Amino acid sequence: MTMNDQQGNWAVPPGTTANQGVPYQQTNYGTPTNNNPRVFSRNDSSASNLSYGTNSNNAAPSMGIQAQQPRVSVRSSNSGNVGIIVANRAGDEETEDGRIRNREAAAKIRDAWIYKQIRARQDEFTQYKQGRIFVGTWNVNAKGKDESLSSWLCADWHQHGPPDIVVVGFQEMVDLNAVNVAVENKSQQRSQFWVDRIKSTLNSRENTMGDPTRMYTELAVKYLVGLLICVFVKAPHKPRVKHVHTSSVGVGVMGVMGNKGGASIRLQFYDSTLCFVCTHLAAHRENVAGRNADFANVFNKTSFEIGDEAVKEVIKLGSLNQWAAGTNSVGVSDHDIVFWFGDLNYRVDESIPTERVLELSEKNLLEELIENDQLNIERANGRVFQDFEEGPLTFRPTYKYQPGTDLYEQRPDKKLRAPAWCDRILWLAQEPGHVAQLNYLRSELNISDHKPVMSTFLVTIKDVILSRREEVYKEVMKLLNEFENASLPMVSLDRVKLDFGEVRYDQRVTLPITITNTGQVVAQFRLVPKLDENTLCKQWMTVTPTYGMLIPGEQTEIEFTIGIDNLTSNALNTNKEVLEDVLILRLENGRDYYISVSGSYARSCFGMSVEELVLYSDPIRNVPLDPILRAEKYDFNAKAAMCVPKELWRIVDAIYERGLDERDLFSTPGSPDEVYQIRECLDTGASFENFSVHSMTEVLISFLSNLSTPIVSASLFPTLDIDAQNIQAFARKFLEDMPPIQYNVFIYIVSFFREVLLHRQRNKLSPAKIARICCSCLVSSSQGSPDESKGNMQQLMLHFLETNSI
Repeated sequence: MTMNDQQGNWAVPPGTTANQGVPYQQTNYGTPTNNNPRVFSRNDSSASNLSYGTNSNNAAPSMGIQAQQPRVSVRSSNSGNVGIIVANRAGDEETEDGRIRNREAAAKIRDAWIYKQIRARQDEFTQYKQGRIFVGTWNVNAKGKDESLSSWLCADWHQHGPPDIVVVGFQEMVDLNAVNVAVENKSQQRSQFWVDRIKSTLNSRENTMGDPTRMYTELAVKYLVGLLICVFVKAPHKPRVKHVHTSSVGVGVMGVMGNKGGASIRLQFYDSTLCFVCTHLAAHRENVAGRNADFANVFNKTSFEIGDEAVKEVIKLGSLNQWAAGTNSVGVSDHDIVFWFGDLNYRVDESIPTERVLELSEKNLLEELIENDQLNIERANGRVFQDFEEGPLTFRPTYKYQPGTDLYEQRPDKKLRAPAWCDRILWLAQEPGHVAQLNYLRSELNISDHKPVMSTFLVTIKDVILSRREEVYKEVMKLLNEFENASLPMVSLDRVKLDFGEVRYDQRVTLPITITNTGQVVAQFRLVPKLDENTLCKQWMTVTPTYGMLIPGEQTEIEFTIGIDNLTSNALNTNKEVLEDVLILRLENGRDYYISVSGSYARSCFGMSVEELVLYSDPIRNVPLDPILRAEKYDFNAKAAMCVPKELWRIVDAIYERGLDERDLFSTPGSPDEVYQIRECLDTGASFENFSVHSMTEVLISFLSNLSTPIVSASLFPTLDIDAQNIQAFARKFLEDMPPIQYNVFIYIVSFFREVLLHRQRNKLSPAKIARICCSCLVSSSQGSPDESKGNMQQLMLHFLETNSI
């Protein structure tokens, strides 16, 4: 397939053929491990493995999966989503012979199956072309002047030629003061200023050389207070662009204002769907959790109302969930390729002093800084940008500069900030081999305290041949009709009882049921809620898939997964819940199958309260869950067995023995395998092996953070600002109001951390860092306390750590 056809001049870098590799290899800091299941594996194929024309070695997914053993993995999250309900039971129709049919569900499942078959054969009717996309981002610090942006937007044109799509994002195009945030009275004016600058740069005579095919057309512009995103396409490609829509999400003040958030544009380019998201996330070096939360909010709340026709086209291109959901909107992940960029505000970890970061940045010694880059760390741990990829950082940190210069800001009258790669560009692709990064650079424009960042990508774009797709569609429909014209569906389940055995805290255990179509007609199945219920199963269980369609002889697996989180653990410990449930599998135009689920909870000290833990001297695994058996074994009217939970004492004592001199204590993560074994030792009373002290500290923080009720309740939060004059009185009242057990635990933990600080010269911990750790694990993050109260609490913790006596 020629890259220069009547639709436009497709960009292939000069000197690079379609089958050559690209010079840039992406760095995926989200590489999965056995203990990081949130980040799924991807085939990081280079451009040399891309397929051109209509032939491909892609095979349809196997329909027969034989695995029967439970799969156990460490839980990473509990979204509470137990699956899609395809249709409401209100649409169920019962026939005279007792059969039940839901026409809405049947139509959705049937169409989803058809599109699934067509997608599996998409290479029979799809041509693949290569194009180039430029993505640029710049926090302009409310500055700007009439000048060409060529050194940023067109820096690599001499090497790769003009891109097919240009996407540019700005942050802080206006001052983020209260008036601008509330009224947006200057945003439109400033956005037009920058759009005009981009247009004049892209379409300058120097860049177009008088060739109309090198001209760019504006597709869409979206702004949100200081955020701006704009997309331009080469004029010859404009007729092949459709379904262009915009969205914006504010996550700033009160979680909704636009001083922070995201502005997005999505479109269909030929037959590939593209989404571009420009964001400005939470600031401040220590606020990693805030940035992670902002990302999640923008990702989950961004929605494009594209209409029924466009949704059906998205489904044909592979987003089957949209059909089952029955909406006329798509989210960020419902696209072939997503580019996410902006001032993400991730900094270099606080463990490296500001002066050291400045020194390394100025000398262009980047390795240590990259290893301690917060975004790299968070992605590696699966806490943010799951499945996204980013190229290697080969340029110096882009923030913070003295405006108008190329010097990092170090003026005496200005606050000294550590340089950081705040400005980033990442991407997410359904087919990872369809995106290859050609470069990842920064510009030296210097009007702002940030440097602009840019990247050019070589992307594989789908171009569907409609006549061939219709032929495939007819073949699929012919096959389907042969079976739909027979009588009733019949399926067999290899089992209807699932016994999960012992299930442990913070783990996921999966068992499959194989369902086989043993009849002569197509069988459609779905899980339905029980009468008077709105969910398919209890909240501690997830099921996938919740619906499906099988042709005769075809089989598939339904996976049932149990996961125990804090909420479930507390309900099990208080006898408000049991690991038992019954699920209903409905065969459309057929019968219902009842699947019973059972399991036993291997009791754990994690997720319990300190009030209950101090009652038992026995290992918690030996304490019965049944309240009657528990009452027979223990005298609850007697005095508590221990002043603090024995589990807490054991882990603190182990950390003390293994060395408080260890560098980066409480900062370096432990081994996931060791963390699991340590938890088992605490629950069973087994002796500790020679575990790493970092694994021990991780378990300590996890134990305190996951108590069913926090050590410091909301009622103890200071209600007034704390200062040097009143902090002693606050501290005294704080301790006096604390319940006895919580008081003992608090004093014990503070005393331990004081001992830790005696070794600060070697372990490199500081009172301020320990205070933050105390606040994170002793104070519940879900209590909704205002920031100033939490700041007062941190100041109070610092006082307890540094004072001579409590």
